[in-house]
Amino acid sequence: MKRIFLLLFWSVFLTSNINAQEYFPNNESTKSKSSVFIAFTNAKIHVSPSEVIERGTLLIKDGKVIAVGTSVLVPKNAMQINLEGKYIYPSFIDMYTNFGIEVPKTSRSEGNNNPLYDTKRKGYYWNEHIKTEVNASDSFKFDQIKAEEFLKAGFGVVGTHVPDGIARGTGALVLLNNDKETNKFLSTVTTNHFAFTKSQFSNQAYPSSLMGMLALLKQMYHDAKWYKEGNSDYRDASLEALIKNEKIVQIFASEDKLNSLRVAKLGKEFGINYILKGSGNEFERIDEIKKTNAKFIIPINFPDGYDVSDPYQANQMELADLRFWNQAPTNPKSLSENGIIFALTTDKLKKLDDFRTNLLKAIKYGFDKTKALESLTTIPASLLGKSDEIGSLKKGNIGNFLITSGDIFDSKTIIYENWVQGNKFIINDMNLKDIRAEYLLTIGNDNYKLKIDGEINSLKADVKLANDKKVNSKLTLANNWLNLLLKTADTTKTEFHRLTAFVSDTNIISGKAVLANGIETLWSAKKVPVSAETKKEEEKKSEINKVFPVTYPNLPYGNVQKPNQKTILFKNVTVWTNEKEGVLTETDVLIKNGKIASVGKNLADPLALVVDGKGKHLTSGIIDEHSHIAISRGVNESGHNSSAEVTIEDVVNSDDINIYRNLAGGVTTSQLLHGSANPIGGRSAIVRWKWGLAPEEMIFQNSPKFIKFALGENVKQSNWGIQNPTRFPQSRMGVEQVFIDYFTRAQEYDRLWKEYNSQGKMGNLKKPRVDLELQTLAEIINKKRFISCHSYVQSEILGLMRVAEKFNFNVNTFTHILEGYKVADEMKKHGVGASTFSDWWAYKFEVNDAIPYNAALMHKQGLIVAINSDDAEMSRRLNQEAAKTVKYGGVSEEEAWKMVTLNPAKLLHLDDKVGSIKVGKDADVVLWSDNPLSIYAKAEKTLIEGVVYFDKDLDVLKRDEIAKERAEIITQLLQEKNQGMATQPASKKEKVHYHCDTLEE
Repeated sequence: MKRIFLLLFWSVFLTSNINAQEYFPNNESTKSKSSVFIAFTNAKIHVSPSEVIERGTLLIKDGKVIAVGTSVLVPKNAMQINLEGKYIYPSFIDMYTNFGIEVPKTSRSEGNNNPLYDTKRKGYYWNEHIKTEVNASDSFKFDQIKAEEFLKAGFGVVGTHVPDGIARGTGALVLLNNDKETNKFLSTVTTNHFAFTKSQFSNQAYPSSLMGMLALLKQMYHDAKWYKEGNSDYRDASLEALIKNEKIVQIFASEDKLNSLRVAKLGKEFGINYILKGSGNEFERIDEIKKTNAKFIIPINFPDGYDVSDPYQANQMELADLRFWNQAPTNPKSLSENGIIFALTTDKLKKLDDFRTNLLKAIKYGFDKTKALESLTTIPASLLGKSDEIGSLKKGNIGNFLITSGDIFDSKTIIYENWVQGNKFIINDMNLKDIRAEYLLTIGNDNYKLKIDGEINSLKADVKLANDKKVNSKLTLANNWLNLLLKTADTTKTEFHRLTAFVSDTNIISGKAVLANGIETLWSAKKVPVSAETKKEEEKKSEINKVFPVTYPNLPYGNVQKPNQKTILFKNVTVWTNEKEGVLTETDVLIKNGKIASVGKNLADPLALVVDGKGKHLTSGIIDEHSHIAISRGVNESGHNSSAEVTIEDVVNSDDINIYRNLAGGVTTSQLLHGSANPIGGRSAIVRWKWGLAPEEMIFQNSPKFIKFALGENVKQSNWGIQNPTRFPQSRMGVEQVFIDYFTRAQEYDRLWKEYNSQGKMGNLKKPRVDLELQTLAEIINKKRFISCHSYVQSEILGLMRVAEKFNFNVNTFTHILEGYKVADEMKKHGVGASTFSDWWAYKFEVNDAIPYNAALMHKQGLIVAINSDDAEMSRRLNQEAAKTVKYGGVSEEEAWKMVTLNPAKLLHLDDKVGSIKVGKDADVVLWSDNPLSIYAKAEKTLIEGVVYFDKDLDVLKRDEIAKERAEIITQLLQEKNQGMATQPASKKEKVHYHCDTLEE
């Protein structure tokens, strides 16, 4: 009978509604008695962000929640803690840290910085920056000091990993339980980590660029699939680890809004739903971020304000940096309002103390409090697949919770304790009186004004005489004993009055004072209503700065709204058709639905925007066959002598101001080429400069495939400055041999795949390994990809044509080609085009024979000749570069103009779409104020597919807006400094302008 009664008792008890809390005295004997029931009663309990219980009870035992609710049956032997007037919240979770992992102390292996091209590791992946076999739990060591910092910030659980390499291995989930005897791992293998940073422990040169890192990851996934299918004859511990952990949570540290788009694209290609660790600038591309459907981990390391008190230094600041400071606190709000699921992280903060400050700032800027709590509790728990253990205080979960004095997102709320697995960590004494207020202080017969504020554990006193003269003071409060030290009014002596009191009532504090002369007297401080001045100060502090609107891109001259296609009628304009009609005067051109709809006299369209073109010139947009602008983190993948696997399409940077400058110079299309660090470079990107749109939207749709090759000094490393070059080739004859070797391998690769596709799928042949590099080279042999080759010296030009003919394909374009005039007849026979400079020469030894007549001489031989830039500054003046061929060689104006429009379109196999003004072609056109070859000509409107991406009149208005915005933000920064806010020095960010030979990691 007794047994039945006990079963009924526990049945009723364990099915009680969940939610409750209460507190007990600060007794060390209770600190780790997790086997005892502890009941926290009469608290406002946030079971989860959406479930709140008033005057509830939280019952825990053995570090877990047994029950929570308003009607919890508390066992008789339970230790009860009355939390009347206090709040309970789930402890926070940070998914992304390196807690307990020793940060590498050396930058490269054994201090040797010479590049390595092969790995010495046996049984692992061929690239040392792939470290999927690493497990954070193997090198983890609990850091008590750091754990206490996290606990004080409100965290109970952290995810940790080894922050080294591109594929970094697995991360663990750690409980910040400060009980030395308790197991700290919630899970030893929880997450799989990736990033765009190389290993600090390897000198392996590849990859040296962002595009190389993306290519390496793609190759790794292809290799893993091939390995998983049992095709390998050797064991690879790295691939085995990658396959073993493919089902756990995958976290990729993208660290930038554009990188997030790149990683999402990578994930889509290989069927991986990465959680993206962002950077805080997601709001700048929120529409594209939303379309990825990715979940995020977001830092809140908002930048300190800039010290702009020196106007000369302030003028060095980029508006983009000033604007980011102004807008950054809105990032959490922007993500939340767009329905993007994200957790918050302390990553990138200078100190953990800043986390709460920045979080409250984000809330001040509109981040919803419930969403904020979700991002620290239920969301990270869900993303980690641990909702049944952490993130809320529902029955059965681990007892991780905070006890606070009020709303956790109120700046004056005190966090008293952080309990992890039922173990208490004291942050602030729960019995400590909150004396922050204004008081009328009386010492004997003297009256003062006393204001106490600051953090509860580091109070500050502001004491003034009746005449508002400040009195130096120092205040401490410990165990509710107050000590206040006041400097005497006598400035000739350093003497103090000493005040002490036990605080039992925060409205009236009284005690004993020992004056500087040793006389004892009484003192009292009576709380006074908040003064109008104080209210005004608090209101001012609670105000947020005016936030300037995000533009697309979020740079000077960005658009508040993305531009739309329009119907436009240009009237009475001089039209350079680049067709048999030649140059037409007093002619109309109708742009409709992104196409050139009509060319002729007296055209009309009732829906068209009419542009008076009298005295002006209309041309097709300039096409730059050879450009390096708008590329992220490296124009060269220099780690190998062949990098055919990389593609510039992966790293188009839509936020480069040079895009706008190119549009202002009439450029509508460019081929973004890999540099010339290696004989076989990377695949190019043909882009349209759609200012304000995302990188993917800039890619010229259905454009032909190209790749960059190179000859000469750069590829043989004669101008690299490396002390001991080890990479082949080191000579011009070696460069030619590289081509022969790789094309021979590509032929064999192509043969194996063709055999497999025709026979192997029936089970007769072993499946070949996908090799992205050889796959690309096979496309050249099969005439599905075209070569644009960096070239100077005639012997090498002839040599590459002979290699191509040996493998039965043609080189498409020789770029630079400054000795082209010497071999123009041979180039004509081969069928190759030329893209050259107008008048560059003598900038290095191999261009000593360059002449400004080069373009004209090649043109007269019947070659398709284009003028390119290879330079961010020159690319916005290509109209003037074309004009030089009129001077040097007597080329006609029309033929000269074709060298920057129709001819590059032909070289890029795009002349059916762009390059001339012809009905049916894409409306990529430019309206010029004068003859486009004139140095006085200015682009007034630049259109791409009927969308105006540059307008000179609008540009003038934007300049005024930019100046006004800059001045307002500087005023905000000066006000913040005046209020004592932290600042950083104003500085100018030096930007790298890429050229063919730029090497950058």
